[in-house]
Amino acid sequence: QVQLVESGGGLVQAGGSLRLSCVASGRTFSKYGVGWFRQAPGKEREFAAAISWNHATYYAESVKGRFTISRDNTKNTVYLQVNSLKPEDTAVYYCAAGLGGNFYRSDEYQYWGQGTQVTVSS
Repeated sequence: QVQLVESGGGLVQAGGSLRLSCVASGRTFSKYGVGWFRQAPGKEREFAAAISWNHATYYAESVKGRFTISRDNTKNTVYLQVNSLKPEDTAVYYCAAGLGGNFYRSDEYQYWGQGTQVTVSS
């Protein structure tokens, strides 16, 4: 069993940055891939970034070059550094953990956090 808690969201102006954190419980966290998904009002949840157990990274085209995902297994934490934020990045950001191989698909993840709100003003 893995429990995930996100933090670090907030209100930021366009062009600003935030660092989102996802802290996990569970001794086997290092074996899981972790993804960040986001859901804007009235839209479906979409993939943003993911990191595998061995630190391979994956990004959606819309965030590539602006977002950076990393993990510190000694702290059971995955980070999402979000830079050059745009109003269209406004969403609730969720982290998820799973043992599946397709990091882009939300149904590959077994555990989800409650989300953290990111709001970007223009």
